[in-house]
Amino acid sequence: MLIEYNDEYFMKKALQEAEIAFDKGEVPVGAVVVIENQIIARAHNLTETLNDVTAHAEMQAITAAANYLGGKYLNQCTLYVTLEPCVMCAGALYWSQLKKLVYAAKDRKRGFEINQIALHPKTKIESGIMANQASHLMKKFFFERRKN
Repeated sequence: MLIEYNDEYFMKKALQEAEIAFDKGEVPVGAVVVIENQIIARAHNLTETLNDVTAHAEMQAITAAANYLGGKYLNQCTLYVTLEPCVMCAGALYWSQLKKLVYAAKDRKRGFEINQIALHPKTKIESGIMANQASHLMKKFFFERRKN
């Protein structure tokens, strides 16, 4: 069977990372960085594990991808992330000169778009890919946190 590498395929991989975060008690956000249909970085939130407010999935993915490539620019890469990046992550994505950002669910409070933060002018943005699945996992996480 031939695998079709498309936005949904890679977002499923990011969702797998979000599920790992969920299982660790982290806010369930996952990310993968792709270049030429190859995943070069996988990450999920580690803010609780590392006791580090900057350990968002996107930040972890940017660092891993830059290490893999041996350089700081991700201008040939696509980042797939399950939640719209926050202002901090958007700033890092701007400086990395990311080629394309694909995110699933909107973050209507802390997302970069609602806060009117621009990414690099050459960065293409797509949203809504598997948004229902990502939103469901996030709602489940916070529902379980509130009932305990």
